[in-house]
Amino acid sequence: MLFVRYENWKSFLRFYPLTSLIALANIVVFLLMTFNGGSQNSATLVEYGALTNLIGYDQWWRTFTAMFVHIGFDHLLFNTFAIIVFAPPLERLLGTLRYGVLYFASGLIGNIISLELYRQSSEGHLAAGASGAIYGIYGAFLYIALFQRGMLDRVSRQTIYTILGLGLVYTFIMPGIGIWAHLGGLISGFFIYGLMLRLTGLERRWQRIYQRYEQVMKEQQMREQQMREEQERNDPKL
Repeated sequence: MLFVRYENWKSFLRFYPLTSLIALANIVVFLLMTFNGGSQNSATLVEYGALTNLIGYDQWWRTFTAMFVHIGFDHLLFNTFAIIVFAPPLERLLGTLRYGVLYFASGLIGNIISLELYRQSSEGHLAAGASGAIYGIYGAFLYIALFQRGMLDRVSRQTIYTILGLGLVYTFIMPGIGIWAHLGGLISGFFIYGLMLRLTGLERRWQRIYQRYEQVMKEQQMREQQMREEQERNDPKL
């Protein structure tokens, strides 16, 4: 199962440095907002880089900073959980640099689409969160599940479909959700991964990783078989 984390914190930091840094940055920004007006205070959110169409505060740089700003503890908790669970396998498989490009490009594209739509609205909008980038991760895994099925086990593929399905339903039925950030991130992650696969030698990297994975699994199965045989020899009743 690709999305079960077995690492301790020391190993997690070593294997997934960018994922760890992103999660830490989200937490630090949230704490700063909490002690400087509150993470649900509109003025504080704008001050720390949330996305808005308020005149004078609709700068383009907010499409980046908004990825580290979260509105309330629940928002931070859900997004940090998704980053810690679903992002590490992608960082490991892509490599830190390519993973960073996919993560931030997906988040930026989703936020750029949202900002442009907010600018065309007569209502005031305020949005923030890492969801666009997280949906970029989902988009990459969706591509893998659809076109590289042999790279994922059945349970991991089902997990991707389930999380993505529930996420999209939640996106459309819950008020106040950045629909276009989610959809923009999802579509961006899907196509960015596809381009990386063809243009950066990623497919060869996948093959090497998959071959090592198969070898490890075979060795584990052999060890388990040897243990069962040894138990049977030591206890004839088994």
